[in-house]
Amino acid sequence: MGKRWRMAWALVLLAAPSWARADEPPLAEYFRVETARLKARPLAGHDSAGSWTAARPELQRRLREMLGLDPMPARGDLHARITGTVERPDFVVEKLLFQSSPGLYVTANLYRPKVVEGRLPAILYVCGHAKVEKDGVIYGCKAHYQHHAAWFAANGYVCLVLDTLQLGELPGLHHGTAREGMWWWQSRGYTPAGVEAWNAVRGIDYLVSRPEVDPSRIGVTGRSGGGATSWWVGAIDDRVAAVAPVAGITDLEDHVVDGVVEGHCDCMYFINTHRWDFPTVAALVAPKPLFVVNTDHDPIFPEDGVRRIFAQLEKVYGWFEARDRLDLLIGKGGHVDTPEIRHPTFAFFERYLKGKTVDPATIDEPDRKIPFEDLKVLKPGEIPPYVRNGTIHETFVEAAPTPRPIDAKAWGGVREDWLREVDSRASGDEPGPFDENLVARFPHEGADHASRDFTSEAGVRVRLWSIVGEGDVEGRRTLRVVVLDQAAWEGGLGDFLGEIDDRRVAPVERLKEPWRGLVGRRTGPLLFVAPRGVGPSAWPASKDVQVRRRFALLGQTLDGRRVFDVLRAVELFRAEGDPREKPAESDRPSAYASPRRPRRPAMPANFTAAGRAAPVALLAALLSKEEQLSVTLFDPPTTWRDGPAFLGIDRVMGLPQAVALIHPRPLTLIGTPRESWSWAEDLAGRLEPRRPWPTFRDRPGP
Repeated sequence: MGKRWRMAWALVLLAAPSWARADEPPLAEYFRVETARLKARPLAGHDSAGSWTAARPELQRRLREMLGLDPMPARGDLHARITGTVERPDFVVEKLLFQSSPGLYVTANLYRPKVVEGRLPAILYVCGHAKVEKDGVIYGCKAHYQHHAAWFAANGYVCLVLDTLQLGELPGLHHGTAREGMWWWQSRGYTPAGVEAWNAVRGIDYLVSRPEVDPSRIGVTGRSGGGATSWWVGAIDDRVAAVAPVAGITDLEDHVVDGVVEGHCDCMYFINTHRWDFPTVAALVAPKPLFVVNTDHDPIFPEDGVRRIFAQLEKVYGWFEARDRLDLLIGKGGHVDTPEIRHPTFAFFERYLKGKTVDPATIDEPDRKIPFEDLKVLKPGEIPPYVRNGTIHETFVEAAPTPRPIDAKAWGGVREDWLREVDSRASGDEPGPFDENLVARFPHEGADHASRDFTSEAGVRVRLWSIVGEGDVEGRRTLRVVVLDQAAWEGGLGDFLGEIDDRRVAPVERLKEPWRGLVGRRTGPLLFVAPRGVGPSAWPASKDVQVRRRFALLGQTLDGRRVFDVLRAVELFRAEGDPREKPAESDRPSAYASPRRPRRPAMPANFTAAGRAAPVALLAALLSKEEQLSVTLFDPPTTWRDGPAFLGIDRVMGLPQAVALIHPRPLTLIGTPRESWSWAEDLAGRLEPRRPWPTFRDRPGP
């Protein structure tokens, strides 16, 4: 680039964005149904000021939890340091470095009037995505948004402008799931939105420590990513007196159904474990003065979604008889920063932080631009000690610590608590009919071979294959449920099962271990399940990232719903006869069975899977209604980080603790280091000292 400035806006695309396409994503109908389900409770079910006021502290706690801020990190010393100043005719800029947590550095500029008389209102300006770089030196997004802060300082405010984690002078990461394949963020419950919110809260801590700041008159604003952070901070920090988010919010209908998620990085989203739509977040700002600002052709914050949220805000502000504190501005243009939306925002803060009525048309905004180099906090190449910005995603949300040894008396209660946590990550609403479709069915060497598709949930079709020998169902033989992932499908099982679809049987010798042994030495019915996104229902790899991100926005994960698919497949296999018949009185009810469906006679079930599918099979076994079951896992991952994603589960228990939940039912672990499961083995030894558990075996050869 030489001496030329290089500036890039991660969310601003001059041409038509690549995600703005006519074709729908995989599972489009499912996403519509689930989005509508959450949209039906836009304010978490509250309908009055009294109800909302009583619930607000807990709702704030839940939002902090979904940002990774419950419990809040320790508010230690900021170790704030001014590294230099810039003098202008009507204001001064202080170049500020502080630590929001030890080793988590924030580079910022503080703008203040040249002459300060008494305590002044203050603005926390949180930046959007604007990468400012010259010759490989990062100057931070604060340099791009300086014109906002300059106006505030020249007009009697103290304004603190914070760099973002991703684009600050000491950069971290915003794109763990969007670009880097870090799906373990979902299991950990980590989002960079939490870091941005925390840095902003600590920015307010710094502002209230300044003698020239009136702590009762603090406003928060920012656009794009800064608009989103304005919502988080306005919702969780009650020191904020007025909020003006600019182009920072839209609803799940836009994000999930219309695909706006594909234009955003991870910093725009909380970990939605409580399954909220965005109006619930927005309403937590009430009844503070709130100015919602957007433009009419913003592709990543569409006007329709903004207006839907605003309609819910009108209800909430109406409950508090504070409708006059709420306003909406829709300017012209795309994802742009224009005087048309800036000047009314300035006027909003004049009204609510100074008590002045100002006509936006009279606001003057002369060019006060400062060279980017002059705003840099750190010297080029300077790195302060113990910087964690680039790795903060590793530690900002801690994984659950390994529990201390649990005795037999306490285990029952702990187990029930953990099982509830598992259920919350993989259960579903009352399912509808299976609507099964027989793909193929034929006899071969005394066994019935069949494949069929069925509806797991609205908009989700799943395929299963069964091989049932004579007497398998009537006897007490074990039903082997084999859970596939794409690796197993592409590793040979896909060809084998595809032969069944074509009414042929492939030679068992073609299969690799462990599948060759399972099929060749069959000791009961075999049921192969390809949950959504695997095998026949697989979607192109190019779509996988955005499909997975949509699940997370709905408070789910793809792997969690795959657990549900497995449970539904087992229920379908159990079912037989006319689906319109009433079940026998002796049939056990199940949350995964279709209404009025009889079931096959009970038989023991074994859940089997390999690699990354192993935890899916494990959780399916834990949630199944099978009276007798066992689990066999080949080459299982030993941590959630290395396995499939289940929303926030790593904050509750590790994989060894999840495995322990199967006890005392048989568990066989094959091809995995025994020491990785020592916690579960030690627990079993305390519960049943004379019975070795689990069983460990070496990985079968090819």
